[in-house]
Amino acid sequence: MKTKGFLITLVGLALLAQPALAKTNRLSDSEVKKAIIAESIAGWYGNCACPFNRARNGSACGKRSAWSKAGGYAPVCYENEVTPEMIREWRARRGNN
Repeated sequence: MKTKGFLITLVGLALLAQPALAKTNRLSDSEVKKAIIAESIAGWYGNCACPFNRARNGSACGKRSAWSKAGGYAPVCYENEVTPEMIREWRARRGNN
C-alpha cells in the first residue's frame, strides 16, 4: 500500500507542476513514461495492479496482479509498454509538447 500511496503522491506532484512548465521545460520521454505508469497504477482500485506491487499482507503481488491476468483491466506497469503514441497523447493532454 505504501508503494501505491507514493506513486499517487508522485502523480499529484507532477500534475501540480504542469501549469508552471514552460516550453523549454519539456519533460523527457522517460519522465512521461513514469507519469503514465504512475497514473495507470493509481487508476487501479486494489493493491495489486502490477507484479511488483505489494498485497495488504506485504507479500509481492506477482501473478496475482491485474497485469498478470488475462482480460479485464490491463495497467501499464513497465516502461517498455509505453508506446510513442501514448507519450504523444499524454503530452497533448498536458500541453507538454
